[in-house]
Amino acid sequence: MRILTVLLATLLLGACGGDELDTGDAASGATAISSSSGHVTLGVNSYLWHATLDTLSFMPLQSADPFGGVIITDWYSSPSAPSDRMRVTIYILDRRLRADGIKITVFRQTKSDQGWVDAQVNPDTANKLEDAILTRARELRLASGGTSGT
Repeated sequence: MRILTVLLATLLLGACGGDELDTGDAASGATAISSSSGHVTLGVNSYLWHATLDTLSFMPLQSADPFGGVIITDWYSSPSAPSDRMRVTIYILDRRLRADGIKITVFRQTKSDQGWVDAQVNPDTANKLEDAILTRARELRLASGGTSGT
């Protein structure tokens, strides 16, 4: 009888642990999202996501998908250069806060007699945006009490 009680208690306790979050992912900044079926799905790194939105807050957003980790801005023209505009697409590739967890593509157009024409993008533009986003993500992580390890 004692063995049956221990076995039953073990089965009950084992069934309780099935819905726990992986604390390694949560501690690294992964966003926890509850689905309608009650399962927990981990999305993209929340520090990178929020840092990207903060960094690009001056540009209008066309699309933002927190499940797929894609942010697409609409065309933006600076008031000081109205005949020049840019658009940015950012892919958040990892649930961890890593330098290679983000990919940025910048598009640029200039206005001509034929309308907007694709133009060469300075290669440093994407690198500067990436640096700004990663710096902001580290700031957010430190402000939330996270460690700076990963």
